[in-house]
Amino acid sequence: MYFNIKALLEETEEWNKENTSIYKRVYNAFKDLILKKAIPNNTQLPPTRVLAKDLNVSRSTIIKAFDLLCFERFIISKKGSGYYVNYIVSEIKVEEKESNNIKYPKISKRAKQFLKHQYVNTDNFSKTNIAFRPGLPPLDIFPIHKWKQVSNNYWRETTPTNLSYAPTAGLESLQISIMNYLRIYRNLHCNFNQIIITSGSLHSLYLIGNALLDKGDEIIMENPTFPRAYNLFKSLKATIIPCNVCSEGICIDSIENKKAKLIYTTPSNQYPLGIKMSKNRRKELLEYASKNNSLIIEDDYDHEFSNWENPIPSVFSLDNEKRVIYIGTFNKLLHPSLRIGYMIVPKYLINPIKSIYEQSSRFVSVHLQEQLQEFIKKDHLNKHIRNVISVSEKRKTDFINQTKNIFNISKHFDGLHLIGKFKSDFDDKKIYQELLKREVVAYPLSNYYITKEKQSGLVMGFSSVNEKVMKEKTQQMNFLFNSLKS
Repeated sequence: MYFNIKALLEETEEWNKENTSIYKRVYNAFKDLILKKAIPNNTQLPPTRVLAKDLNVSRSTIIKAFDLLCFERFIISKKGSGYYVNYIVSEIKVEEKESNNIKYPKISKRAKQFLKHQYVNTDNFSKTNIAFRPGLPPLDIFPIHKWKQVSNNYWRETTPTNLSYAPTAGLESLQISIMNYLRIYRNLHCNFNQIIITSGSLHSLYLIGNALLDKGDEIIMENPTFPRAYNLFKSLKATIIPCNVCSEGICIDSIENKKAKLIYTTPSNQYPLGIKMSKNRRKELLEYASKNNSLIIEDDYDHEFSNWENPIPSVFSLDNEKRVIYIGTFNKLLHPSLRIGYMIVPKYLINPIKSIYEQSSRFVSVHLQEQLQEFIKKDHLNKHIRNVISVSEKRKTDFINQTKNIFNISKHFDGLHLIGKFKSDFDDKKIYQELLKREVVAYPLSNYYITKEKQSGLVMGFSSVNEKVMKEKTQQMNFLFNSLKS
């Protein structure tokens, strides 16, 4: 489909120069638009007949202008297809007219906070940098054909009413499916109307933070912790209280401050250290929350990967006072582009959270919710989980074996990532940059700490990397570390 640019042409100064020949006006107008990048690169231009009719000029005039544009490489002609915008001349600098007299409103204090604490990854989420990005499931085994069938069925049977607005908290059918899924796979019991569908864990945390945190309110966070969660709460002007983690999980007894409104924890698989919180420590956490009138955010981001065998009851299931907000996501279980997560909230928080949600992002896409509900209903999710766990375990073993000369990695580490501790004294941030040059992503462990005392190492994902790529990339890693040691 080509791009209708009649209106764009007619607005240019070049088109409106009446003393210039028509073909030059067309040529100059197109050239001006392309230099200013007003037309996207690779845009297909209208056929010469159509454009001539739209502009009320002869076709030979358009062809003459296009020939000149092709000669100067502003557009290119593809045989049998047409003319396309070509940004090969984009190196030419176009000076934008700026006026110092234009005044704009100042950005808000909250926006400044978010800018100050934004989490920046210099790898830019390139599609080529899959190895060894943490948090990715085996994307190559996702049953795309099954999802496509579910999607096709939805669009074949949908009605116009399904294209309207949807409930903010989520479709009841999906809420019920998730409620049943949690009962079967995680032994969690809740009412379906306590479940709020979000776009993922960070979205859930944003809603919780806005519902509960005022400036200066205190939140206890594990140290180290999920950097994006830390930056979010800092941006909301919360006071962060770091809490160290030991072999049993968060050391809540070490916290002297008793005013914390929230406690953020990842008990199933502490992020990023991979420690599973003991049952006794979970009970201690609940006792602390009860005594100090706190709420607990239990982020169970990869439950199936870390609790498939010998699961420990969730903090939520041990809670008798409804003090736990439980959050989960399908983005790490299926694929990140899905953008569907959920949270179970205490009943008193349902309306405040829904109100914030309703007045910001409204709701998660209806067709995605319907498709996920059907995916669960047809047992595709159950089968996929088992396949994912099997493939991930195999890839974890391969990764550990192929990097054993450069890393110390615990074989008992669960979840979608591993921590590689260096066998020599290296700066993990410098190693991260060196690996990035080789299209390898391995985040520095030191970045996850929220105090000055830090540990060094690399946080690496493995499950999304097939055998061929893993072999190639681990060889590059081995070569790099060997060259650094010599």
